[in-house]
Amino acid sequence: LLSLFLGEFALLGLAAGVAGCGLGFVVQFALNELLGSLVGFPLPAPGWLPVLHGFAVSLLLLLGFALPPLIRLGRVPTLRVLRREWDGIAAREGLAWALGALVLAGLLVGIARDWLLGAWVVGGFALAFAVYGGVAWAVIGGLGRVRSVASSGWRYGLASLRRRPVASLVQALALGMGLTALLLLTLVRGDLLSSWKQTTPADAPNRFVINIQPEQLPALRQFFKGNGRPEPLLQPMIRGRLVAVNGRPVGPDDYTDDRAKRLVDRDFNLSFDSRLPGGNRVIEGRWHGDEHVPQFSVEQGLAQTLGLAMGDLLTFEIAGVRSEARITSLRKLDWDSMRVNFFVIAAPGMLEQQPASYITSFYLPPGQLDFSNRLVAAFPNLTVIDVAAVIGQIQAMVDQLIAAVQFVFGFAVVAGVVVLFGALQSTHDEREKELAILRTLGARNGQLRAALLAEFAVLGLVAGVLAGAGATGIGWALGHFVFKLPYAPSLLPLLAGGIAGCAVVTVAGWIGTRHLLSQPPLASLRALS
Repeated sequence: LLSLFLGEFALLGLAAGVAGCGLGFVVQFALNELLGSLVGFPLPAPGWLPVLHGFAVSLLLLLGFALPPLIRLGRVPTLRVLRREWDGIAAREGLAWALGALVLAGLLVGIARDWLLGAWVVGGFALAFAVYGGVAWAVIGGLGRVRSVASSGWRYGLASLRRRPVASLVQALALGMGLTALLLLTLVRGDLLSSWKQTTPADAPNRFVINIQPEQLPALRQFFKGNGRPEPLLQPMIRGRLVAVNGRPVGPDDYTDDRAKRLVDRDFNLSFDSRLPGGNRVIEGRWHGDEHVPQFSVEQGLAQTLGLAMGDLLTFEIAGVRSEARITSLRKLDWDSMRVNFFVIAAPGMLEQQPASYITSFYLPPGQLDFSNRLVAAFPNLTVIDVAAVIGQIQAMVDQLIAAVQFVFGFAVVAGVVVLFGALQSTHDEREKELAILRTLGARNGQLRAALLAEFAVLGLVAGVLAGAGATGIGWALGHFVFKLPYAPSLLPLLAGGIAGCAVVTVAGWIGTRHLLSQPPLASLRALS
């Protein structure tokens, strides 16, 4: 018996794998058309390794969830099956879910190829399922007790959710998780971007000028003054590489953090100044001011990444010459100010003799765009970087990438609909018997139709509102803890999620059950007896 069912499930898994891989090839070509313009050349054709990986994942998940109940069913007495005594069997379904979840967790860790990242992903999914499941269980249980609804069809529909709590919970979770991803990538992403734009001053610099030579400083100041522009803040920039900390040579191999490896493997842009630049705040130590004593002020994020502390001796190599000094202050930078910022600033008199170019930034109103052209014509060696154009180009690229990710996550919503149809199929006989009995007792088709639509609409509404709340919560966490933005949640994700969930589940549920209302009650009862 076990071999028979395992063979059937293996064939089912192979069929699903073939369909999934075929769909994956189609999606690959669609994404190639969508993203090909970003890289400037055609993306490579999909190989056979993802195909084998897809087959392995489908079979592992299928066996992980199907094997425990199959083994258990082989030990069920035949008489219990003939009598339809399912209570003792259904009570042990937790084992199948636990083993399936364990297989899924192992696959997530394997796909991540990093134990820590995989653990975070598994933990995030577990937390989301726990929160969504707990809220959905409470809401579904509460709705089943509603007695104040005037329509008998609605009362029956709400009670039906409570009679099948596990199936309702699984459907709400499956659809809610997929909608959460889509809402996060659409509405919440836009809210985060709007919050970031609101934190940037209206007159924030939108042009950077680099490669300014020391002998050009007077002429450049005069050019700005002659064109009615404020005098620019010209800051020296010296290229230097960190080669030692406290006398010990450092290199990429001395760090485990990827960002730290990249930082010590390239040159830093150093500067010197007696004035604390705007947007900088000393959080530890004191600013050196006009003291002509070798010392460095370091940005706190850089210090944290490289493991630097107050009093550490830093050695930089600049054009073959080494310069060293101790850290006397740590600074917090306002990166949203769009001003010129430096990780490391030296005290005056320390780096003046080193080869340097200058950099500046300024705000150019939309009506004065020709100023940049005149500036480059007067100083051909300068490079003017249009920050607004760069941000616009990056935004366009991100929008295309997000569209591709949304396309992929759309399959999560489709998977939720498939779960809905699967749950309807598993309760098909039970629903058919209930509807047949109610019609025999005098219930009209209109009442039963209202009951089915109410059940599906409320189930979709619960899933959609959960998705909207989840996406909003994730957006707030990203804004508060990751991007440090004053993110203000809106009601739009809740409304959009509720409407989308209600529409999807109602339509899909009605398609899957409408035929039950057209069957004669007596024929249904005889077939199920």
